[in-house]
Amino acid sequence: MEFEQILYIVVTCFIHVLECIGILIIMVGGLRTFLSYVRSGFNADRHDIKLGFARSLAFSLEFKLAGEILRTVITKTISEMYVLGAIILLRAILTVVIHYEIKFETENERLEQEQEHLEQKHTE
Repeated sequence: MEFEQILYIVVTCFIHVLECIGILIIMVGGLRTFLSYVRSGFNADRHDIKLGFARSLAFSLEFKLAGEILRTVITKTISEMYVLGAIILLRAILTVVIHYEIKFETENERLEQEQEHLEQKHTE
């Protein structure tokens, strides 16, 4: 067996493992988010629920992006490379958008807590 064939098999296995880890993180994060949503009485305004899910998505995308980057090692044609480049670009954009949402939600949560704290001080 040639080195190129061994490399192809090993890289392909690692790609599948990374993809599966990303999928597992999405599934666990989705289930945890849904259970938190149900426990909150279907309150969609809870920032902690949204943040938890956004963090799960961002974390899973990192694994999936790593798999796509590894896939560049075994890509053989330029057309495959174009498709792969587009997938990597889309996943990178999704990651940036999710990180922005996390930052926005964290800031909103902090401002709400400060507002509640000021209201409590004012009523005392």
